[in-house]
Amino acid sequence: MRILYGVQTTGRGHLTRARPMVAALKARGHDVHILFSGPPLDPEWLDPVFTPHTTRRGLTFVTRRGRISHLATMLQLRFGEMERDIYAFDTAGVDLIVTDYEPVTARIGWLRDIPCIGIGHLYAFAHRGVPVAGLNLFNRMVMKCFAPASIPLGLHWHHFDRPILPPTVSLEELSQRTSDGEHILVYMPFESVAEVVRTLYAVKGHRFRFYCRVDAPREEGNVELRPLNRPAFVTDLIGCRGVIANTGFTLISEALHLGRKILTKPLTQQTEQESNALALRRLGLATVVRRLSADAIARWAEQPDSPPANYPDVLAAVADWIHQGRWQDVEGLCEELWSRVTAP
Repeated sequence: MRILYGVQTTGRGHLTRARPMVAALKARGHDVHILFSGPPLDPEWLDPVFTPHTTRRGLTFVTRRGRISHLATMLQLRFGEMERDIYAFDTAGVDLIVTDYEPVTARIGWLRDIPCIGIGHLYAFAHRGVPVAGLNLFNRMVMKCFAPASIPLGLHWHHFDRPILPPTVSLEELSQRTSDGEHILVYMPFESVAEVVRTLYAVKGHRFRFYCRVDAPREEGNVELRPLNRPAFVTDLIGCRGVIANTGFTLISEALHLGRKILTKPLTQQTEQESNALALRRLGLATVVRRLSADAIARWAEQPDSPPANYPDVLAAVADWIHQGRWQDVEGLCEELWSRVTAP
């Protein structure tokens, strides 16, 4: 099949999931063209597997010091440009669209009546019983209309008795051997670097490895600042004592898979992260804070690790499911995969 695969570049979760998924589809003989939309891509994330690819502006949000800025977000939206991109895109020969919550390809599928499989965490929120925070009419419409898919595959840390898949983690990356370290891994891309460093510095007796936007590695007391680099990040994730992060889905899923304790601060006024925090609290899977403080970190650091979830290879199973044309049997796919999960 010829597959148009949409990947949103907001955050790093979509890219982390798309890399092995695209590789799996190509390995099964499919012709896959990638469309990226959102913020500009850092070069180190542009894996060769994403060739060929196209880039469009799409839609994204703007943050200021750990909060969504609604005004700044509205000012940078270009709906007219996105509409032109949708109508102008050549879909000759495209048999299937797969969208990782990417709005341009999702709308191309709707406009051209091409089957569209949506893979992503937010698709799970459409099911009753899934914890959702701050769901007003505006947020409900955004989640429903942002990246509509004719065949949605929602992902979550629990199935909530609905046809929802377990999280997608890269087993190949996370199964590498590495020595256990004494560091705590920190990744908070929506927070002020200076404020995070100041807070971590005040937590005595612990070492932190903070991945953030710096040009070169440096140390400030007990805090090691590292530039963004996926291979190094994964190595430090596997060897860490715990994870401090915003409440995005992918990194939290990786930490749960490995059995690392989690301290998380949701991005304020961002429905997905606020809902993730609510789910983590209800499931007892992480410590959630509204404000990052030295006292909260010190208390959390003394907690024991969680048991590993040991998620199965969801991406390989979905790639097989697509390859075999089983697109309408979502419930069978979900039941098969959850039967392999050991926790929670």
